[in-house]
Amino acid sequence: MWEYSNKVKDHFLNPRNVGAMENPDAVGETGSLSCGDALKLFLKINGNDRITDASFMTFGCASAVASSSALTEMVKGISLDDALKLTNDDIADYLDGLPKEKMHCSVMGQDALRKAINAYRGIQIMEKPGNVVCECFGVTDLEIISAVKENHLKSAEDVTCYLKAGGGCGNCLERIEEIVEEARAKA
Repeated sequence: MWEYSNKVKDHFLNPRNVGAMENPDAVGETGSLSCGDALKLFLKINGNDRITDASFMTFGCASAVASSSALTEMVKGISLDDALKLTNDDIADYLDGLPKEKMHCSVMGQDALRKAINAYRGIQIMEKPGNVVCECFGVTDLEIISAVKENHLKSAEDVTCYLKAGGGCGNCLERIEEIVEEARAKA
């Protein structure tokens, strides 16, 4: 059983800004229902590129709901440039921490935010760039390398906590460990 902070419990039991938004300026989606976690983030953006409102719909665990709720509170009133600087660790810190095994929930929030802002700016993102390493969760080598660098991950177990990769059948764990070692050697 995981130990949740009071803030995580509060955002899970009393989530803020839940539900679809009418006429959003930007939408970011990440995750997959088949993987067990999915997030759809809606943003209203004014003419000065400032986020004026945010809401979400998510399917997932308590940490997914809390992370999504926290994210919507964090982005209201800030510029798109500042929003792009938010990291998954910022979301976890806002919640007074997340269990290591649940950090992927904050990663989903950061990913949905980036996708929403990039879509608003007309920046096309290749869906899932790189080669798929984890077939169960559709995680690519480039996503693993990015997570290792951004979060200073040290093992395949760390990658599973952040991206869920390797958390299904486990057939990819050896390849994930190799990617982690290669990424750390180049850092």
